[in-house]
Amino acid sequence: MERHSISRRSLVAGAGAALALPALMTGRALAVTPDQIKKRGRVIIGIQGDNPPWGYVSSAGKQEGIDADIGELFGKELGVAVQFMPLEVANRIPALTSGRCDVLFATMAMFPDRAKAVQFSKPYVANQIVLLAPKTVAVKTNADMGKLTIAVARGAAQDTEVTRNAPPGTNILRLDGDAASIQAVVSGQAQAVGGNIFYIRRLDEAKPGVFEQKLTFTSIYNGACTRLGEKEMNAFINDFIDKIKANGELRKITDKWMKAEQPPMPERIEGVSFTAS
Repeated sequence: MERHSISRRSLVAGAGAALALPALMTGRALAVTPDQIKKRGRVIIGIQGDNPPWGYVSSAGKQEGIDADIGELFGKELGVAVQFMPLEVANRIPALTSGRCDVLFATMAMFPDRAKAVQFSKPYVANQIVLLAPKTVAVKTNADMGKLTIAVARGAAQDTEVTRNAPPGTNILRLDGDAASIQAVVSGQAQAVGGNIFYIRRLDEAKPGVFEQKLTFTSIYNGACTRLGEKEMNAFINDFIDKIKANGELRKITDKWMKAEQPPMPERIEGVSFTAS
């Protein structure tokens, strides 16, 4: 779950109109509709490849997790086969906007800066961003972070929250993905790690009883992502989310993987539209 820094095309002075038209044409060329996916017979879903229980590849080579189960239901709703595309944190949005996948069910926290690059659906699951460290490391306030080296997945929500809450000058070790940041604190390369509420399970698997949650930064919500302007896809996904909420299938998935009650999903999130314009 992470916030990305979004690259923007730099328009050469005086040539803005000439360059804007090809960009719009490219966006239209990549656009896809539910009917087109049905005719193709396959939906390509971008998902995290190594972030259990959200999305990960099992030892049997099968995509598992919360988003995988939701993705399988989405394929059934379309009546097509599902092809998962495992992605790292930093390449989720590029994989979507470049047309490599049709939709992201990829632990996509709903932030205003991301909403400038992708179209979010309604939220379907909640998460928290936290700081974890060994029990022997004293962390009681944000100020205490200043004495630590803190590992985070580069561009993720935890990167944003640790950067925002830590004192200036804190040594923040930005690594490629969740697995790398967890390994950094397990190996002692870092003294703490910014992550989500499920990191503690992975830390306990590596070193049972050593780590604990120290600080809670924020509660966030995840949504599915499509490309900007894809009104039909956005409407189809929103209807799908409403359906699996109403029929209890979403609750079964969150009970299975999270083993904790989910809060009500918000009707609105400042700076994030759930409906394509």
